[in-house]
Amino acid sequence: MKALYRKYRPVKLSEVVGQEQVVKPLESSLRSGKISHAYIFIGPRGCGKTSVARIFAHEINKFPYTIEDDYTDIIEIDGASNTGVDNIRELKEKAVIAPTKGKFKVYIIDEVHMLSKSAFNALLKTLEEPPKHVIFIMATTDAYKIPPTITSRAQIYNFNLATPDVMKKHLENIAKKEKINITSDALDVIIAKGGGSFRDSISLLDQISTLGSKIDKDLVISALGVPEESQLDSLLSAYKQGNQEEITANIKTILNSGIKAETVAENLINQIIKAPEPELLPLLEKLPEVSSPFPEAKLLLAFLAQSAVRPQITASTSKVVSIAPKEEKAPKTPKKASQEAVEAKEEKSPQVIPEPVNFSWEALEKAILEKNSIIANSLKHTEHQLQGNTLLVYIPRKFDRTILEADNNLELIKSLLPTNIILEFTDDKSVIKKDQKISKISDIMGDIQEVETNGVPF
Repeated sequence: MKALYRKYRPVKLSEVVGQEQVVKPLESSLRSGKISHAYIFIGPRGCGKTSVARIFAHEINKFPYTIEDDYTDIIEIDGASNTGVDNIRELKEKAVIAPTKGKFKVYIIDEVHMLSKSAFNALLKTLEEPPKHVIFIMATTDAYKIPPTITSRAQIYNFNLATPDVMKKHLENIAKKEKINITSDALDVIIAKGGGSFRDSISLLDQISTLGSKIDKDLVISALGVPEESQLDSLLSAYKQGNQEEITANIKTILNSGIKAETVAENLINQIIKAPEPELLPLLEKLPEVSSPFPEAKLLLAFLAQSAVRPQITASTSKVVSIAPKEEKAPKTPKKASQEAVEAKEEKSPQVIPEPVNFSWEALEKAILEKNSIIANSLKHTEHQLQGNTLLVYIPRKFDRTILEADNNLELIKSLLPTNIILEFTDDKSVIKKDQKISKISDIMGDIQEVETNGVPF
């Protein structure tokens, strides 16, 4: 089945959504026959630059356009892969050859800013004296990297990310045609996550379209792993108040729900930019640094290391697990012989059954992630244990159970398991035997849960 972003990719200029400032002048030039020899399309990723370039190339030559067609007079070049002067010299040599079917030979150069200096110089010579039958359409996300000698010889068109209103109308239309029952506020979450990119937003809609007969906001938030706006508001409010305890608790809650630190930082940046306040600017300066390695630690430090907040050690925060804890041996206390015997027996006969060599939970998660990110995300919220040849999986959240028990999803998981492993979902958490070390730490520290760590420092 064709992906939605490919199915609903426009094939005519009249079908292009949200780029009227580009479409109208191009349509006008087609009607008048006044076609330039060079165009540069500038804009962020996913806003339609390459799609419009392909459509325009076809309409110039009056070729019917389908996504899979292949006309020899329309040549696409990836600037990121063909950066050298030899690539451009080869292009120059072939450009003098007349088109085979159309009136023009059209070269679409994507990511043109990636060309080397010598390659730009070679391209410049062609742009200065272009063959009459050759047209260049260049697309870029970084226009400032293109030499002025190139930009001055081309018509410039600026593409924009879609506004929320334009994107919502477009997604509603697709959802109606595809019979996807999704609520308005659920679409708002997708639009925010998509960031104005048509490709990304439609792909997200495609991704969540199989989650159920009716898709609501909570379902989308959980599936896409995005924080709710109220969570971000609480976090920013705590930052402005300098409330370290509340900051730590909020970050802990968000990260432990499976949301990535990088996603939290990205959403915070967007939220601050919408309504900037002077006291939030130090935080805004640090948030772009939240990336691998140790993104969770960087997120926490972005909040605690700023002028608005001074880290303090208090009784209420002492239970927070340190990001880089030092192991300290507890002072030895006299034990009764009977107690020592019991502990010795526990150490000799651990309750946790080791996994056999031919099975790895990490390998299973990785394999599923390559096939379906939603299933992989739900698996991260489960607890598991291999008992004999039976893989027991405890699913705390109803939402994750709905996803994992869906026929197609269950079939996928089973297909990636070794043939001798039997999968069994359980509602009884007690059948997942606790590790003795975790239990002892819980006795000291309080309610400590054994989880699959993904670098989260809580």
